[in-house]
Amino acid sequence: MTIPLLNYAPSSSNQRVAGFEVPGDEQPTIYTTENLLSGGEIDELIKAAYRQVFNEQQLLASNRQKALESQLKFGQITVRDFIRALALSDTFRWRNYEPNNNYRFAQMCVQRLLGRDVYGDREKIAWSIVLATKGLQGFINELLDSDEYLSNFGYDTVPYQRRRILPQQIQGELPFARMPRYGEDYRQQLESLGYFQAKPQGMYRWDWQKPPYPAAARMLGKGIVIFGATFVGLIAIALP
Repeated sequence: MTIPLLNYAPSSSNQRVAGFEVPGDEQPTIYTTENLLSGGEIDELIKAAYRQVFNEQQLLASNRQKALESQLKFGQITVRDFIRALALSDTFRWRNYEPNNNYRFAQMCVQRLLGRDVYGDREKIAWSIVLATKGLQGFINELLDSDEYLSNFGYDTVPYQRRRILPQQIQGELPFARMPRYGEDYRQQLESLGYFQAKPQGMYRWDWQKPPYPAAARMLGKGIVIFGATFVGLIAIALP
C-alpha cells in the first residue's frame, strides 16, 4: 500500500505573500512558450531550463539532451515534459541524487522544481518518504503533477524562484543556486577515500620540486624574474 504524503503546515514564506511591487531588475525573468517564440528565444528558454534544473555549477555540454531539445522546439513535448526529462536524466541522478541523502535531495528538488524552499523539516521528511517509497521517478512525477506546480508554472513555463525579493525586507532570500550540490557528509566520504589531500612527497619526480625548494632553485627563479623585468624595461625605453 502506498504511503500518502504526510501533512505539513505551510509557513508564510515570500512566495505565499501577494506581491504589489513595481517590477524591476530583481524580478525573475519568466520563460514560457505561451507566446510565439523565435529561434533565439526558444534557445534562451532551453538554457533557462538547464540552469533551473542543474544550476550554474553543472552547466556542462555532457548534460545536454539534444533529442529532447529538438522535440521541444517542434512542439512535440511541453516545457513540463522537458523539465521532467532533465530531472530524470542519468546526469541529474549522478550529480545530485547519488551524492545526497533523501532529505537534502528532496529539499533541492522542491527548490528547483517548485521554485521555493521547503516549509520546514516536516515537509522535508514528507517528500523524503515519497522518494523512498516511490523511487526517483515517482518522486519527480509527484512534484510536477502537483497542484502547486500546475497553478504556478503550468505546462509551458520554466520554473523559477518565486518572489525572492520583498521590498519590506532589508535582505531577500539567497538564490537557490548558492546551495552546493552535495552536503558535508558526502565531502567527508570523499576525504576518507583520499580526495582533497596534499600531494604526497613521493609523487615528485625531482628533488627541486619538493617544498621547501633548494637554494639553487630559488636563486635561479630570482634570476629569471630580474632578467625578465630588465628586458621588458629596455624594450619600453627603446620604443618611441
